[in-house]
Amino acid sequence: MKLGSSSLRDLARITDAQSRRASSWDRSGGNDDRLHLAPGETATLMEHEGAGCVTHIWTTISSRDPFHLRKLVLRMYWDGSDSPNVEVPVGDFFGLGHAQRTYFVSLPLQFFDRGLNCWFPMPFARHARITVTNETPEEAIYYYYVDYETYDSLEDEASLGRFHAQWRRENPTTVREPDSWTERNGQRHRLNTTGRDNYLVLEAEGRGHYVGCHIDVDLPAPGWWGEGDDMFFIDGEAWPPRLHGTGTEDYFCGAWNYNALRQTFDAPYYGYHFKTNADYTGKHSQYRFHVEDPIRFKKSLVFSIEHGHGNDREGDWCSTAYWYQTLPHKPFPPLLPVEGRLPHRWGGIERWP
Repeated sequence: MKLGSSSLRDLARITDAQSRRASSWDRSGGNDDRLHLAPGETATLMEHEGAGCVTHIWTTISSRDPFHLRKLVLRMYWDGSDSPNVEVPVGDFFGLGHAQRTYFVSLPLQFFDRGLNCWFPMPFARHARITVTNETPEEAIYYYYVDYETYDSLEDEASLGRFHAQWRRENPTTVREPDSWTERNGQRHRLNTTGRDNYLVLEAEGRGHYVGCHIDVDLPAPGWWGEGDDMFFIDGEAWPPRLHGTGTEDYFCGAWNYNALRQTFDAPYYGYHFKTNADYTGKHSQYRFHVEDPIRFKKSLVFSIEHGHGNDREGDWCSTAYWYQTLPHKPFPPLLPVEGRLPHRWGGIERWP
């Protein structure tokens, strides 16, 4: 069956798809509609043999561990993939960096009133499996819906990429002697002519398209941390990249150091949805979704971004990238262990939820 469209004008279209749901409802008929995940336990949230498409995921979680949003891990497997196509801490998958809750509404991801929602379509031709693993030392209470459609077959299989998501972290980012220097107005300025020390958001192999990310930074010292250009190297091309941006806040559809509003904002395709301080220290998060303008590649994609101008700012950078591609995919780097995923304060100050 052909995968349906989600635009309003197509809501009237009648199809032969079957609507299904996997959820945490109480099988006894009671009201304990949730999973009780023991420390170290992995639960299968949804598994289906045959063709279909995940259309919506909702989750809410209760845990005494203040960092559970980084310690619980979502994994998804499509069509017999040996390694996960999605491997992301639960909070980060739904757009929440730093293990922090913050209200925001975008088109594909939303968080409000402790409800986490994802609307990315996730087609599969033969098999789908979604799991969650509790890596906290406490029991986690986990409510969920996975809404999906099933089909006799996936008519558009050859043209439909499989959904992927990956979490990365570099802590601290690399600051060293730049490729070269230039003089302007009596001052030396760093030059980046290779992208060598950029923060790496995504490295993918296959055919597909990148559809967005959120990047979460934690800075130890005052000073503007943006100005980093985004760079998309497509299909193995050398310098310069085919898509080269003009600054971090520009890539996230903001401008002028996010100074005009001096506050967070969220929109369907972009947002600067979290900050802890009025200045540029501390924790910050921003997202950009390429719903109308996906970045397409035929063989490979490397997406990186400077951390400060010419990579001159040391800090803690994390990201979650979302994309669609053919199978098989390039195996992900090993997910950092729990201690390597936790948010922190700089200067030896204790961690905070």
